[in-house]
Formats: sequence, structure tokens, C-alpha cells
Amino acid sequence: MMIAVGDKLPQATFKTMTADGAKAITTAEIFSGKKVVLFAVPGAFTPTCSNNHLPGYLDNYDAILARDVDTIAVVAVNDVHVMGAWARFSGGEGKILYLADGNGDFVRSIGLDADLSGGGMGLRSKRFSMIVDDGKVTALNVETKPGVDESGAAHILGQLSVLATT
Repeated sequence: MMIAVGDKLPQATFKTMTADGAKAITTAEIFSGKKVVLFAVPGAFTPTCSNNHLPGYLDNYDAILARDVDTIAVVAVNDVHVMGAWARFSGGEGKILYLADGNGDFVRSIGLDADLSGGGMGLRSKRFSMIVDDGKVTALNVETKPGVDESGAAHILGQLSVLATT
């Protein structure tokens, strides 16, 4: 069953690359007591993810944080080394938290996994974004067609503005 607005994120452990190497990081460490914008891509270095989805968050980094957001994070069903390389290559290292969900455990647990084996990619994540406040989902956007529309940074900025006035 897919996670919904109002639900708490389940406990999960990701890997992230640090200056000291790969580090495990839990949902509690990332989301407890914080407002986080989390977006997911089917794969690091894939064309739409690298050329359209991630750049929107990098370009709007300051504007998003200015709306009382503590962290912007991206998750993909890739290994930690790929996510670390993507962080360096994209210029997002030190800005966006790159989370490796290597086996897809997190995206499966929230019902946002995608079987892309027909395209040779295997288990991946659906393209989505969410606003998470102290571990609770306050906005959720899942793409229903190829491309970046609902899950992009511009849409999140609009939602953050609406949530700030409510």
C-alpha cells in the first residue's frame, strides 16, 4: 500500500557517502524533529534524473531552505558508491543528502517501488517528492507519466508556500 499524506515514514536505513566513506543513516536521523524535502529518482545518472529532476532542486536550493526546510534529500535504488559519484558529478555534494536505497527496501516499504525490468533496470523507485515534517508526510507527489512535473522543485516550492500559510 502506498504511503499517504498524514502517514509517518517507516523505519529504514540508507547509506550515504561521507568524507570518511560509506555511512549508514536511518530515517530517525534524517527526519526526526526536522522538515525535509525528499525526492526520488528511478536512477542516478539517468537522463531525466540528471538533466531535469536533480537540477531543479540544486537551482532552487536556497529558495527551498528559505521556507524553513532543514534538509533536501534524494533517494534512488542505487548503491552508495553510485550515489556518492552522482553527488560529486552533479555539484550537489554538501547541499543535497544523497541516499542509497540499494535493495529498494525503503521504496518498497512506502509502496513507491517500480518494476522497470522490462527496460533492463530491475527494481527501482517511482519518481516522487514529498515534504516530511518530523517524520510525517505533509505533501506527496507521484509522477503518473514520464518526465518531471508533479515531483519537481517548482511544485514543491508552491506546496511549501501553501503549507506556510496554513
